[in-house]
Amino acid sequence: MTRWPLTPRGTGAVLVGLASFVCAQIFSVPALVFFGVLLLAAVGVSFASLWLGHRDDGVRRSFAPAVASVGGDVDVRAHVEARTVLPTAVGTWQDRLPRGVDGEPSGVYPALRSGLVSGGHSVDISYRVQARRRGVRPIGPLVVETTDAFGLSRRRQQLGGTVPLTIAPAVVPLEAFEELPGAAGGTMQSVTDKLGQGADNLIPRVYAPGDSMRRIHWRASAHRGELMVRQEERESNPEAVIVFDRSVTRWSGDALRSPGEDAGFEAAVSIVVSAAHRFVQEGYSVTIVDVDGSEIAEPLEGGDTTALEALTTGFATLTARRDGNLRTLSTLFAGTTLGPVVVATGEIDAEDAAALLPIVTHSSLPVLFALGGSAEAMRIARDGGWRVHRLEPEDEIDTLWSGMAGFPEGRGHVD
Repeated sequence: MTRWPLTPRGTGAVLVGLASFVCAQIFSVPALVFFGVLLLAAVGVSFASLWLGHRDDGVRRSFAPAVASVGGDVDVRAHVEARTVLPTAVGTWQDRLPRGVDGEPSGVYPALRSGLVSGGHSVDISYRVQARRRGVRPIGPLVVETTDAFGLSRRRQQLGGTVPLTIAPAVVPLEAFEELPGAAGGTMQSVTDKLGQGADNLIPRVYAPGDSMRRIHWRASAHRGELMVRQEERESNPEAVIVFDRSVTRWSGDALRSPGEDAGFEAAVSIVVSAAHRFVQEGYSVTIVDVDGSEIAEPLEGGDTTALEALTTGFATLTARRDGNLRTLSTLFAGTTLGPVVVATGEIDAEDAAALLPIVTHSSLPVLFALGGSAEAMRIARDGGWRVHRLEPEDEIDTLWSGMAGFPEGRGHVD
């Protein structure tokens, strides 16, 4: 709604009409009264044509793609159904964009013919935006300003409500491994032989050293007060584990409040989903957990691209958490033998690095991404066998990965 519903032309017509009444009395010219009435009547009819004879039946929106990625382009389309008794002149439209979405959503709203002649009208609007921040961002409402055929009055209205646009983290295409880690690489699809694995068992049982972390039945474990594992089956591919330290103590408070606000946390989210995509494509079963072992997403099977899409979309709203302790992470790996293990965390110190060292013996490829930390912490982790890199928000993730994962020892290490 506009505060003043008349255009400058319409405002002038009203002022001239009122002045005509005054002048008719002063100068005793009755014709001026007729002229004033005519002007005010014209303004009144134009106003009524917009506000009483104009109806909008709402807006239907669509996005292409339906789920955007950070840094990607999105085509926004809006379909407006409108009816008007009298014809309208060319107007303008503008869509409202939230933070995290950039673009120029405005343009010319076409003139509409009288509905008495042509019936209803449909107007199609399209524009392109760039997704800048992860999250679910509301697009709209659409604001349309139209004028009558004589340009005397105007109507500014909001059409429709907001429609959420899901912006998922950026997935960087990472290079394939040049050297497959461990006794069998993901693409070899070999059968593992671990302690504690045997015939199928439909009832959760007590965890035994050598059981896969991805088989832990968390609900049963909470009920029994000890680790329980799911129904067993022999694996046809090796495992990769991605640990995402979401403790707010590693990031800023913005990472806890809303997705897309902490640049460091966003870089870590992108690392996690990009690594998951690479491992699944290599044939690994992938488990993504927090530092306390709780699963952040459903386990992924090697080659399951549908689950990858669901994972990426689900990470659109992921935020930090209030609790979590990186120094207890190594206890989750006791008795296991895994393929790659990727840890993504924030600022670390020497004690954090020392606490991560036991994990190295349980992984064929331990990779540590840390947003920052002391030189001593990085040295301890590196000397202990981790392939370490400082994760800077502005770094290119694919460059970081190609310098570390699957390449000969010594490349990608931080001094």
